[in-house]
Amino acid sequence: MLSKDIGIDLGTANTLVFIKNKGIVMREPSVVAVDVKNDTILAIGSEAKEMVGKTPGSVVAVRPLKEGVIADFDVTAAMLKYFIKRTVKYSFLNRPKAVICIPSGVTDVERRAVEDAARQAGVKDVELIEEPMAAAIGSGLPVYEPRGSMVVDIGGGTTESAVISLGDIVTAYSSRVAGDKFDEAIISYIKRSRGVLIGETTSEHVKISLGSACPYEGEGKMTIRGKDLSNGLPKSIDISAEEIRNALADPLSEVIDTIKTVLENAAVELSLDVMEDGIMLTGGGALLRGIDKFISSEINLPVRIAEYPLDCVAIGTGKYLKGYTPKWWEHKVFQR
Repeated sequence: MLSKDIGIDLGTANTLVFIKNKGIVMREPSVVAVDVKNDTILAIGSEAKEMVGKTPGSVVAVRPLKEGVIADFDVTAAMLKYFIKRTVKYSFLNRPKAVICIPSGVTDVERRAVEDAARQAGVKDVELIEEPMAAAIGSGLPVYEPRGSMVVDIGGGTTESAVISLGDIVTAYSSRVAGDKFDEAIISYIKRSRGVLIGETTSEHVKISLGSACPYEGEGKMTIRGKDLSNGLPKSIDISAEEIRNALADPLSEVIDTIKTVLENAAVELSLDVMEDGIMLTGGGALLRGIDKFISSEINLPVRIAEYPLDCVAIGTGKYLKGYTPKWWEHKVFQR
């Protein structure tokens, strides 16, 4: 049985696995339920996510990755091993090779942690690719052309902004403000303005249902349930799209600062290319209503959303697995 090369989008919120010549074969939350009494893993992925906020004291549902990097090595290795075994059949003598995405700007220690976790999970050879590059490849940007292409990947733990040219990242910036911070901002806003505490699951549901970066047609309200901080009793409140937009104002402002930082550090010629071609948005954060219009109005550049924003990084690892490394000069025929 031949070994299968795999690409892994090891995200703070979700992990996607891409198998060469098959495409994306698995998409699971990066959550692990652990029994702290005997230090055993009870559930991984979707099953573990359903336990978030509902476990007894002896069971903890955790995300082993925080802000794009490994926070718990052993749990991350166990999660990777589970996901790999679910998608690839292999033996000790025929272990798979893997391309794994990491945030730009991670330290050498953090890079080694990812490599070691993958090898402990059964991977033979590990190659790391930075998320902005994978996202750019997966979204179809001409990253190997002598032209500046800009991608902004808003994931769960990090927002990755980069300008790419000739197959490499010219300038990049990684911010720890992304989808998780959006959820935290909603929790904080409702707690501060309404005196009600809601959980992570409710916050994420509110963000998906009402969240927006700018006003949109058909805005409405929804009823949510939480704990009244004045007496500790359950309470239902109505929340509006405008309130959620106000809650997201600060983290969205930090995303804009991340983009501006990259543009300020880019060479003039590359900036002119970005001005002409615009910015490509990828990641789950790109699904926030009106975020493309909001960013475009703030930085005065055209912005577009990738066709499959959630899958761009995983698709990019797949193309990379297939040897997608064309050089621009290999596709040019020079004639006298």
